[in-house]
Amino acid sequence: MAIQQRRERERAQRHQLIVQAARELAETEGWGAVTTRRLAERIEYSQPVLYSHFAGKGAIVNAVALEGFAELAEATRLARTKAAQAAQATQATEALAVARAYASFARANPALYDAMFTLATDLSFGSMDSPQPLKDAFVELLAVFGPLAGTDGDPETFTEVGWSALHGLVTLDRDGRLRDGDGYQDQRIALLIARLAGEVPK
Repeated sequence: MAIQQRRERERAQRHQLIVQAARELAETEGWGAVTTRRLAERIEYSQPVLYSHFAGKGAIVNAVALEGFAELAEATRLARTKAAQAAQATQATEALAVARAYASFARANPALYDAMFTLATDLSFGSMDSPQPLKDAFVELLAVFGPLAGTDGDPETFTEVGWSALHGLVTLDRDGRLRDGDGYQDQRIALLIARLAGEVPK
């Protein structure tokens, strides 16, 4: 039993080592540099060992994306709970804190964000079969966008629209498609949240 547990622990450690190596290589050299050969060299295991964990690059991207959604869920949860504890907390201020945390996450982890939203994966979004990290990340967005839907709106649909708009701002900004300069992106995010909350921006 102890031997089996040790083997499972070692396998889990190798699995995480591969995922971490893929993330680091993608962040420094781009996803094009992430190959099974490069990863095998980086983690100092043979390619057959790597293939015993992942069928190929696509499976590695899936694993990285899942890790990213778990981290995004945690980052937005922390932002939401901190904002909720403020003296003047409102649904709009909580939503703004989460939107800013979301944008900061995307800016700080470009290759990870690509794995989550740009690269092809076979992850199931928006369904009962969606992996738990995807559900957790959506629940955090739902917690702040959902209440803004009002009594006659569908919270999940409203959240999908809010998320889509936020993702669009993040993607256009990081791809250099919008004006560059201090404060522009934060102004856009504040405007978006104000409109979603039915407020007149100051």
